[in-house]
Amino acid sequence: MAPTKDRTPRRRVDARSSRERITAAGRTVLGRGDGSLDQIAAEAGVGIATLYRHFPNREAVVRAVLDDILETDLLPLIERAADAPDKRQALQDIATRLLDLIAEERGLVTFAGNFADVAVDVLQHFSASLHPLLVSAQEAGEVRSDLTAEDIPHFLVMAVAGLALPSAAPSLRARFVALLFDSLDPASATPLPPLLADEKDLRAAVSDVSGPRSGD
Repeated sequence: MAPTKDRTPRRRVDARSSRERITAAGRTVLGRGDGSLDQIAAEAGVGIATLYRHFPNREAVVRAVLDDILETDLLPLIERAADAPDKRQALQDIATRLLDLIAEERGLVTFAGNFADVAVDVLQHFSASLHPLLVSAQEAGEVRSDLTAEDIPHFLVMAVAGLALPSAAPSLRARFVALLFDSLDPASATPLPPLLADEKDLRAAVSDVSGPRSGD
């Protein structure tokens, strides 16, 4: 019998492979519209117990699918935007592409009961990538100076919540993304009220409470 130390890396490889297959299956199933965890497990070629071992509920699947979307499809666009001459337009193009990507996964928004909370949490991980682009846009006078990188995920999710549904046509999304981004124009901006320290703490507490649930 092989020593335990030889089997451990293999178990890790198997676990990673299962997680990746389930995430890819989530994109496939949700891309077809409404789905279930059972359908995702079947698409991935794993048992439902294996799925639950990696993803205890629907929100966890949505989180993994969103991470995959952002990592593979959106992050390259963010990186290329560093050389864009119009930084605000680059941010708007990123937002439009994000909405298109989420809309393509037709069941993604409705699959999780608290999609907006999950989306904000996932997008927070990309705040650091967006920060240089935001600063460049502010230095060029294209974006209001009181906006922070931490505001961007909430700003984007406002658009996602209303415009990423499959019933929203691309032309409609483009119109309202343009309207949203007009609010970033420094020329007519009303100073943003400060976010108080106790409200920041409350937001963090709400995020903790709305984390993964133990059920489907």
